Amino acid sequence: MDDKKTLSLFRLFLIFVKIGAILLGGGYVILPIITSEISQKRNLIPESDIVDYFALSQSLPGIIAANISMFVGYKLRGKSGAITALLGVIFVPFLTIVLLASILDKFVNNSYIQSTLWGIGIAVIALLFLTVREIWQKSNRDLFFYIILTLSLSALITIKMSPVEVVILFSVLGIIIKKYTRRSEQ
Repeated sequence: MDDKKTLSLFRLFLIFVKIGAILLGGGYVILPIITSEISQKRNLIPESDIVDYFALSQSLPGIIAANISMFVGYKLRGKSGAITALLGVIFVPFLTIVLLASILDKFVNNSYIQSTLWGIGIAVIALLFLTVREIWQKSNRDLFFYIILTLSLSALITIKMSPVEVVILFSVLGIIIKKYTRRSEQ
């Protein structure tokens, strides 16, 4: 188990290289992976903080995996930790993209590659399910939560609003409602 106070930048880089190497499917599947590596195995940051970083990472521009890695790196080692974690999480995917781009034409129609990608797609669906389950378990599910959930799902499905519009709209709505409920409680 690593100690947060003695965690070297190199060790932090290696942890995030490992996370980046197994991060198939994009930023949404990073939550169970980063929770396992950072909270459960190494006990460096509480799981609740990682869920908060994940939520914040989704609402910021950029790549979710890069954003959350920088938040965790910053929490552990400051600005240099944020940069180190970012470089670690993108290291393997960057090298993989460069390698695949150079040989893509040869493998695009290969049935083994197509089958592998199909299997990876199924694994990504499972990881997305785990992410939703983890956020669901750690959410404060009060009446306000269910109202926002229902309205946002309705906006996405029936009105066909873009996810960006839904996030912005319900973020503003959440701020207004929470501000109003805090005033009425005082």
